[in-house]
Amino acid sequence: MTDTPSRRSPEHATRDPDGSKPSIGGARDAAAFTHARGSGIAALESSGLYQLLVESVQEYAIFALDTKGRILTWNAGAERIKGYTASEIIGQHFSVFYLPEDLAADLPAWELEVAAREGRFLGEGWRLRKDGRRFWASVVITALRAPQGELVGFAKVTRDLSERRVAEEALRESEERFRLLVQSVSDYAIFMLDPDGRVASWNIGAERIKGYAASDIIGRHFSVFYPPEQIAAGFPQYELETAARDGRFEDEGWRLRKDGTRFWANVVITALRDTHGRLIGFAKVTRDLTQRREEQEEAIAAARRAAAAEAANKAKSTFLATMSHELRTPLNAIGGYADLLDMGLRGPITEAQHEDLARIRRSQQHLLGIITDILDFSRMEAGQLAYEIAPVGLATLVDSVVAMVEPQAAAKGVVLERSRCDTDVVARADRAKVQQILLNLLSNAVKFTPRGGRITVACAAEPERVLATVSDTGPGVPPEKREEIFEPFVQLGRSLTTGHEGTGLGLAISRDLARGMKGELSCDAAPGGGARFTLSLPRDRG
Repeated sequence: MTDTPSRRSPEHATRDPDGSKPSIGGARDAAAFTHARGSGIAALESSGLYQLLVESVQEYAIFALDTKGRILTWNAGAERIKGYTASEIIGQHFSVFYLPEDLAADLPAWELEVAAREGRFLGEGWRLRKDGRRFWASVVITALRAPQGELVGFAKVTRDLSERRVAEEALRESEERFRLLVQSVSDYAIFMLDPDGRVASWNIGAERIKGYAASDIIGRHFSVFYPPEQIAAGFPQYELETAARDGRFEDEGWRLRKDGTRFWANVVITALRDTHGRLIGFAKVTRDLTQRREEQEEAIAAARRAAAAEAANKAKSTFLATMSHELRTPLNAIGGYADLLDMGLRGPITEAQHEDLARIRRSQQHLLGIITDILDFSRMEAGQLAYEIAPVGLATLVDSVVAMVEPQAAAKGVVLERSRCDTDVVARADRAKVQQILLNLLSNAVKFTPRGGRITVACAAEPERVLATVSDTGPGVPPEKREEIFEPFVQLGRSLTTGHEGTGLGLAISRDLARGMKGELSCDAAPGGGARFTLSLPRDRG
């Protein structure tokens, strides 16, 4: 609606100068227009068909005003739209339909002035119904003149466009929300191209990803985002041609930021067409997938490394199995021939030769033990070790292991004692592997406990676990080394001058065996000094 300058208040006349009230309809209309005979109004009303047409129209308020703006006629559409009956409104000034602020601006009088001067007035704005409710109106006021050119009144046509305005406002708000949404998205570059590929709009995501401000890029061709080799190959134009032909184009590839750095982009270009099918531009959505690409490449590299490591482990396991077989055969032969010689089957031997043969057998057994440890460790690393879980009574197992180690302890002058172990201390574990762990712990204790020292074996039960402990009076293990000793090939205090033999795999194997049975093996300080190793296993409740 045209801005209205401030004007004097409109005249709200309700009666003719002679004091009589105008009338409408049939003979009343004719009487009201007697003074205007020969004018445009009289000519129009001379046709009864026209009068019937006007009075029957429901979608438009059609009525006549005198030169002062007072209402002279009123049709059915006017009554439906504005709410007044003819008897209520005829004779009143048409300013009754205007809002207070429009009256204050003298808008009704100004509209009549425009219509009188230019022949008609066109506008849209808020108007009032009889009940005070507003509606959005399209207004046409046409000046009516006599053949001699004298102004005799106005024809006013009003249409209720409230529904259209609501729809337009909803569309405008929807478009504004969409615009704000697009402008606010920071994870995607969303922008428009004209049919030639020049940038027409630019959102915050485009600025973040590509580095250009809107003022830097709008109007430039979108090929600026492509590496030189793709421009030389005509790839940007190919994308637009494909999108125009197929409606859509999608691709992943390298793109350039403003600073020249490359990023890996997912690109979707959609052709935009008007209602007649004409191409009006393109919508382009770009997403930075550089991090995802790097993660995928790293995953592929990791998979390759894992495959290579698996192949290396398989080769190592095969090698160790072969080595075990190849070394065990001659070592067993050495032991066998040493036994034959010691038995005198090849002739009498001296006491010194008996001692030599004993050394040979000890060395042969030591080498076999090393080979067994290496093979067991390899199997555990490859996940090829099987467990036979069943109830295991620790009391009888401790007795058998102590009996096996007693000769070594006695030979070194170390006291080996067994604390009380109740028969109800039963674990759920693999018997052979528990025996292997305890044998390793006791053998280590004998090895590291000096002559005259003491080794104690004990067991106990907790609500959910059973414990077996091996304590000694040796040098102990410093707190900072108590985890390190369970690493493969680590042997505390081992050097070229020490007499401690072994591979450094025993404790590593023992802990892995314990964990394979859902248990644990740990080390701390024994009461009074030395080291204490504790094997914890699930308790059997059967």
